[in-house]
Amino acid sequence: MRTPLIAGNWKMNCSVEEALRLLDEMLPRLSAIQGVEKVVCPPFVALAPLARALEGADVKLGAQNCYFEPKGAFTGEISPAMLAPLCQYVILGHSERRAIFGEDDALVSRKVRAALAHGLSVILCVGENLAEHQAGRTADVVINQLQASLEDVLGLDRVVIAYEPVWAIGTGQPATGHQANHVAATLRSVLRGLYGPETAERTRILYGGSVIAANASEFVDQPEIDGALVGGASLKPDEFVGIVNKAAVRLAPQ
Repeated sequence: MRTPLIAGNWKMNCSVEEALRLLDEMLPRLSAIQGVEKVVCPPFVALAPLARALEGADVKLGAQNCYFEPKGAFTGEISPAMLAPLCQYVILGHSERRAIFGEDDALVSRKVRAALAHGLSVILCVGENLAEHQAGRTADVVINQLQASLEDVLGLDRVVIAYEPVWAIGTGQPATGHQANHVAATLRSVLRGLYGPETAERTRILYGGSVIAANASEFVDQPEIDGALVGGASLKPDEFVGIVNKAAVRLAPQ
């Protein structure tokens, strides 16, 4: 069985002090939940203090983005070499990076390869926008994004896929569990063709898009979905802990 993973993307929220308070409020409860991998992804400025706060804890730390060069004249960018001593994960290809900052699949692929080369694990996001969804192009869009973003990526040992339909992010209108599971099955089929059945079956696929504690079971109980990439609810301790608990319930003996 693939270990469920619940990751919280804090986006551009929380000062360093607020991030430490948020973590402090959640950490004891998160640490008490076993069998689920837990990741929090604060803004860059909070990574170092949160890394110190998480020493010895079983909650992992992730960044929200990185560049593909290890260093150089790239004003405003953060390299995977800088992140590697601080965190274990990095989110790449998020729809906000694609839509607002113009990142295409070729750039995402370079970032994925750089992050993996520096020992980071990657949460790779794919997802269609509302127009594409309404036109029935979901499968085509996510397949193309997945294949192109994994170009020249030789293995998936440290790659997690997150299906995040753009029309569901922050809207309060999530996909249904059935819809999300169908897309996850499609993505796993693509991975099977690219990397073989064993690798595809080992690779975790998350759902993201208006996940809250009240609807988390609808997604984590699906056979092809292995957790969630959580946005706004990850800033609310009771909600985020509740989502992690729902993933743990999935593992409970029936």
